[in-house]
Amino acid sequence: MKGFLFTAMWGLFVWLLATLFFRLFGEYVLFHPGSGSVEFFISTILLLVGTSAVLWGVTYVYLLFDKTNHATLKFGFFGTIIGLALDTFTLSYHHLVFPKLDNSQVIAFTAWMTIAYALYLFIPYIFNKKVSYK
Repeated sequence: MKGFLFTAMWGLFVWLLATLFFRLFGEYVLFHPGSGSVEFFISTILLLVGTSAVLWGVTYVYLLFDKTNHATLKFGFFGTIIGLALDTFTLSYHHLVFPKLDNSQVIAFTAWMTIAYALYLFIPYIFNKKVSYK
């Protein structure tokens, strides 16, 4: 159970990092996802590139601390579970968590979040493929 608590703390850290980023900078980086919105497309791509880099780095650092078999898969799996559970409340109370975002920016956040959780599963999977286990 101790190993899962450690992994859960890392998942909570990643969720908190993302939530704080969008609380502080969301109004500047999230654009209306209307049809033909070039700003939305470009900002979402840039956010996902940044998200990939951060997740890659966090996964690498996590692997320095957890040397167990399939540690990165455990990190991605539990991090995604924790993040999705907490984001249920984040989205339900978005007017409190993200007071500066309008409804279209909350939709843009949700679109980013959906792809980000796919990355949260995929990047640890790639790490797991690259790490050789005995």
